[in-house]
Amino acid sequence: MTDIQKTISPIDGTVYLERPLASEKEIQTALQKASAMQCEWRNTPISERARLLSRFVDIMVSRKEIIAEELSWQMGRPIIHGPNELRGFEERSRYMISIAGDALGRVDAGKKEGFIRFITREPLGIIFVIAPWNYPFLTSVNAIVPALMAGNAVLLKHSAQTPLVAEHYTSAGLEAGLPEGLLQHLHLGHDQVDRIIADPVVSYVAFTGSVEGGRSVHRAAANRFIGMGLELGGKDSAYVRYDARLGHAVETLVDGSFYNAGQSCCGIKRIYAHKDIYDGFIEAFEAETYRYNRLGNPLDEKTTLGPVVRTSAADNIRRQIVKAVAAGATPLIDEGRFPAAAPQTPYLAPQVMVNVNHSMSIMMEETFGPLVCIMPVGSDEEAVAMINDSRFGLTASIFTQDENAALTTGKLANTGTWFMNRCDYLDPALAWVGIKDSGCGCTLSRVGYEYLTRPKSFHLRTQL
Repeated sequence: MTDIQKTISPIDGTVYLERPLASEKEIQTALQKASAMQCEWRNTPISERARLLSRFVDIMVSRKEIIAEELSWQMGRPIIHGPNELRGFEERSRYMISIAGDALGRVDAGKKEGFIRFITREPLGIIFVIAPWNYPFLTSVNAIVPALMAGNAVLLKHSAQTPLVAEHYTSAGLEAGLPEGLLQHLHLGHDQVDRIIADPVVSYVAFTGSVEGGRSVHRAAANRFIGMGLELGGKDSAYVRYDARLGHAVETLVDGSFYNAGQSCCGIKRIYAHKDIYDGFIEAFEAETYRYNRLGNPLDEKTTLGPVVRTSAADNIRRQIVKAVAAGATPLIDEGRFPAAAPQTPYLAPQVMVNVNHSMSIMMEETFGPLVCIMPVGSDEEAVAMINDSRFGLTASIFTQDENAALTTGKLANTGTWFMNRCDYLDPALAWVGIKDSGCGCTLSRVGYEYLTRPKSFHLRTQL
């Protein structure tokens, strides 16, 4: 009997769609097709890969209105925000396509009498992409488009919450003219994921998800010498320095905390405000939180804060708040001003916690929802110490008018990305990387191509 995967919509708790999980025969067929097609695709000129993938991007972007509504039903994002994900998808795709020729070009080792020496970037083979639901296009595109541009084949497994995203990838690829078998998706259970990771034809695993999910991927690959890119959790922080432009900092950080209902690996969860501006910052942040967030049905164009992905996720956040209050923290936001919020549903009011410290789990554990904590600090040094006092290390940001202060503190921050006067954004020209429990590997930028290829050296003696 075939196992069925069900997608429960956070909008109303109904089954939005069902998909059968792949059979073992379907998995074997997909791997065989990918392996055969990759042998041909690797010999396709980069210019032709770029032409086909540019067409693929055009097709995906043309579906943005349909995709926006589907995302609302699948994971609860407000429909007015849905097209933003396709804009980011397009930006990253077109940038990675544009730099591929240079990034994948031959590296000249320099002149040496009697020799020709150079290094090429060779595709790895089959890239297995395991993508999450929270930003289902933005997380997956970081690996899929550059993997294909580099001459690899891609097998995609998307979250059970967003299976239609995987289906869009495959159908748009075929419509664009990508060879059949080059970009495929499979709906899979956990054991099937492990089985594919262990298959000798798979060359690399690109996983985005939880820390425990990353550990599971690592265990499944433990007996194989293959590469892995693991983009995992975060407890990302911001430091509002005494010289910050307060209005800009407040608006930026409220958006960074509550956009996508706070369900972002690089969303802001900890804010350290300098004591000299702390009271004014708190007052303005509270007011902006009420103004920014309109909780309700994500299909309503007036809604800016939808439900979190499922009731169990909302309940976990509610427990974190209760535990923090018992430890002495103070919630600033009156949930009564958000009538759509209700217990035993995924509709959760935004919350801002103060009177917090690092002895509280709410400052140390990952929070995947519309919750942010704010505490005062007395100096740049204290802010950096607080930022680094975490098992996560994805991004952090500083809000200041002093570029030198931003550079000095940034060098000390143990994160993969350091922002000044912005947050929660991926620039495709820069390497996207986490440290500590936020993962390993790299996507985007020229550096990202190095993880999807292997170097091959040519050492030719021309004089005997």
